[in-house]
Amino acid sequence: MKESGGRLRSDKMPADGFGSMNLTDIKTTEGLSLLHRLQYVQPDDGNVKDRTLVKVRLPRPVKGGESITLNMEFEVELPKIFARMGTADDFVMAGQWFPKISVYEPTGARGRAEEGWNLHQYHGNSEFYADFGIYSVRIRVPENYIVAATGFPTKAAVIANGEKIYQFYADDVHDFAWAASPHFIAAEEAFSAPGIPGVRIKLYLDPVHKHLKDRYLDAAKAALAAYGKWFGSYPYSTLSIVVPPKAGNGAGGMEYPTLVTTFGAKDDSPGYELERTIIHEIGHQYFYGIVANNEFEEAWLDEAFTSYAEEKVMEQEYGVTSNTAAQAASIKSPAPLMQESWKFGSHEEYALNVYTRGKLVLQDLERQLGRQVMDNIMKTYAKRFRFKHPTTADFQRIVEQVTNKSWQSYFDHYVFGNSMADVAVEKIQTRNTGTADNPSYESVVTVVSKGGPVTGVPITFAFEDGKTSQKIWNGSHGKTSFKITYSSPLAWAMADPKYTIVLENKHINNYMKAGMDPKVVTRWNLGVTKLVETLFGSLSW
Repeated sequence: MKESGGRLRSDKMPADGFGSMNLTDIKTTEGLSLLHRLQYVQPDDGNVKDRTLVKVRLPRPVKGGESITLNMEFEVELPKIFARMGTADDFVMAGQWFPKISVYEPTGARGRAEEGWNLHQYHGNSEFYADFGIYSVRIRVPENYIVAATGFPTKAAVIANGEKIYQFYADDVHDFAWAASPHFIAAEEAFSAPGIPGVRIKLYLDPVHKHLKDRYLDAAKAALAAYGKWFGSYPYSTLSIVVPPKAGNGAGGMEYPTLVTTFGAKDDSPGYELERTIIHEIGHQYFYGIVANNEFEEAWLDEAFTSYAEEKVMEQEYGVTSNTAAQAASIKSPAPLMQESWKFGSHEEYALNVYTRGKLVLQDLERQLGRQVMDNIMKTYAKRFRFKHPTTADFQRIVEQVTNKSWQSYFDHYVFGNSMADVAVEKIQTRNTGTADNPSYESVVTVVSKGGPVTGVPITFAFEDGKTSQKIWNGSHGKTSFKITYSSPLAWAMADPKYTIVLENKHINNYMKAGMDPKVVTRWNLGVTKLVETLFGSLSW
């Protein structure tokens, strides 16, 4: 609550909205209670009042090759929804509703020097990290409720004594979530495609949005078909989509294994944000779900990768492209992508880096390598780390193996560092080298890179007679000069006029008019930049 300011996105914590989780017992199979052995720990910040992480000392060590079974009993008072889970009137979203076991990592896993638990408290920005497991869950609700859940029902729901009893099963998943409402309108369709051998898409709508059923389902099919082709087969038999009621908006836009939540439409004829949210959350079935990175420590590996994939589906299926220049310009505080989620300066800084800047890094790699090579990188990464817990270093190795070259400098600047690209026209010098009968002008244009490494930078030169020419700079040495001889004086020069360098967030110095004083150039460029930003803002994604 301190870190988030009591809000997630635009949703605020309701008055008296707090919930709680209380462990009532932890027993061995022999019946020995370990409840008195609980110890709250705070490895991230030392805040002794933080009770989100607990250590339990076992009665004896568990040696290599051995196992232990623990039975936990707990009670949960669901909060009022504002961040992912809780209740809104009679709607229930049960995410993060049970005590989750931390991941025990062997030596070498995710670069560990020694085996041990991966331990973190619950933070305002952070999402989660867990091992794959098997879940068999019985859910008892009032008899008029409909339940959506991770996995698939092993038998039909049974009604007895005013209750409805569901039984769900899921394996090879690292979380389990469910939602319930007496008002759900349920729809179900079977779907198959290359990479999707057969899945039942289940849609749970609040009644207000029943007329949009086909749009939700079509978006889900488009996403599954694309991701199955690009990232490998979808290994589960179900995919559930929950559309919360308006009062439960805080539960929308979240991913769990085989279950995603989206947002209800704000009007009867919503724009493509309806499809975009579904496509994004289904992308998480791969990047977080199947390729299960540590969201505490390397959130960009799920959010940026999913945002990158989402953009490709939106363009392919709906012809919708995002304004990457405006997105880059919005990144005022670039930060290293490879850092713990709670160490970003604010939620806005977290989101702009982890989602937007990380996605732009992947788009920039595609710009440099071409679509085919980038597709190969993404497919290789997704398949090699299927049902594993990869790291940023693992992804970098895949990039280098596929391209057969080092990308260390690139990753040092844009992933491990906080660089953005910044290409500038630094100076223009023009002199008359011709005669009245044979006019000729020689111009020297100096272009510099003031940010992270760039390559393939287009430079446009415009002359007073209306002619233009273009050259490509490979970005080498961080600075270059172009000598141009032509019969008309140079009017202006501009680096990257079409904003193809997607990681550039400062366009103020890309343009220079010949013969202008540098101070005037700066003021003039600032005016142009404001105009461009205003235009981009009106076309924002």
